[in-house]
Parts: sequence; structure tokens; C-alpha cells
Amino acid sequence: MKLLSDAQVRQYQEEGYVAPIRVMSEAQAAHLRERLEAVECGQGGPLQGSMRHKSHLLFTWLSELVHNATILDAVEDLYGPNLLCWTTNFFIKEARHPAFVSWHQDSTYWGLSSPDVVTAWVALSHSNASNGAMEVIPGSHRLDQLAHRDTFSADNLLTRGQEIAVDVDAKSAQVITLQPGELSLHHVRIVHGSSPNPSPQRRIGFAIRYIPTRVRQLQGEDSATLVRGVDEFRSFEHEPRPRQDMDPQAVALHQAIAQRNARILYKGTAVQGFDAPKPA
Repeated sequence: MKLLSDAQVRQYQEEGYVAPIRVMSEAQAAHLRERLEAVECGQGGPLQGSMRHKSHLLFTWLSELVHNATILDAVEDLYGPNLLCWTTNFFIKEARHPAFVSWHQDSTYWGLSSPDVVTAWVALSHSNASNGAMEVIPGSHRLDQLAHRDTFSADNLLTRGQEIAVDVDAKSAQVITLQPGELSLHHVRIVHGSSPNPSPQRRIGFAIRYIPTRVRQLQGEDSATLVRGVDEFRSFEHEPRPRQDMDPQAVALHQAIAQRNARILYKGTAVQGFDAPKPA
């Protein structure tokens, strides 16, 4: 093991998640939050649309985060030394806002060939029961893929507002409490969700989706960022690291990738894609 203990690996295998894991100091997390909020200030409001999707292709400081050695050590302990970052997503709940995440499994519309997928959910703010922290149903990752229904609810932070089409026993849920600079690791099939944020403070999480290089995309062309080891399979087009924040070439590439990913994520719906970011 490079970072996780044997007990943490067993917890992930048996319960589908492990948390908290300290991967940076609170001061380092605060610096990343400052970088994020400087971007938001410059564009006149919170990140929207495709700016929340694969943001590590647009910003150098997020590219550095997905390559963070401590995070990768934890993921390697679960899935081996050859790793891709398949995607990233900001999950930001504004203060006193009705935004929520319905009970769901991540694997529902991703089109990947196997459930060997882990999300590293990095807290850039406090995340707890008072501000809409993520909740998980321990052990539910051992279920098969469950049926979901689309709601496209305006306040649902998921792409399709998808929710599990059967009742979820919320009484068995565990709240994932994180301090800034800590993360949780959760399996692609664990049932999870989160409530709105009634508190006066933002809740900011950055979800990094890692896969071993043996995983394939079954629903079309796709790309990913090689973050550790070697990729002998080459099932995904390799994505370059941004040379500077919002570099015009990176913005153009990001938009092309976002539109291509949207065809997978929104397959079977009338939705065509994400809104495009504007270069600096």
C-alpha cells in the first residue's frame, strides 16, 4: 500500500467508500478555492455548463490537482499503477440554495466497460450535514446497475436529473463529513446523493473520476488524461495538459470534448450538449 491502510482498502471493497483521507493542507485547499472564485469573479458569476465538466483541461491548477501524487497513491492502492483521469466535475452548492443531488449510481449513463471506476471527491470547503454533504448507502456498490428515471429537475446537479427508480432506504445512509483538503473515495456503483444547502456558506467539491487503463468506452469515441503509469490499451484518446489557464487552444479542445461526451451522457434525450466556455 502506498497510502491507504489494509483496513481502508477492505472498507472500500466491502462498503464501497472510504473517508476522510487528508491529501492537502487546509491552506492549500483554501488557495485552490481562491483560484476558483477568482475565475468566477472574472466571469461575473458561478461556473456554469461545461465549465464544471472536465475543468482540468482548462485550468493549470486543476490539472495539477488531478495529477496530485497523494491522491494517485490512494487510487493506485485500489486499482493499480496505470491510471487515467476520465473526467472531472465541480459540485458546488451555493449558500441557502435548493440545489441537490438525487439518489443515483454514477455508472448509469457513463458507457464504460466495467465498474472499475472510483471518484475522488475533493473538498475545497467544509462539507457536512449542515450544508448538504454527500450521503452514501454502504454496501450498495455490490448491487447490479439499477434502473433510473430522468427528471431534468432545474435544481438537480446531475446531468439528466437522474434518480433511482426504486425506493432507497435513506435510514441506512452515511454522511461523508470532510474538512477542506480531505477527500472521499467512492465506487461507481454505490448509491449516493445529497440534500440542499440551507447554510450561509458555499459547499464546494471537485469530483475526479479515475479508471485503470484497461477500462473502455462502449458508447462512442472518448478521451482521458493519463495521470500515472503507462497505457498499453490506448482505448481513450490522450488529453494534453493546459499550458495556461483558458488558453484558446485548450478552450477549443475542451468544447469539442464536452460536446462529444454530451452525446454519450445525454444519449436517448433531446439534449444536444453543454454550454461553451469563452476563452480569456
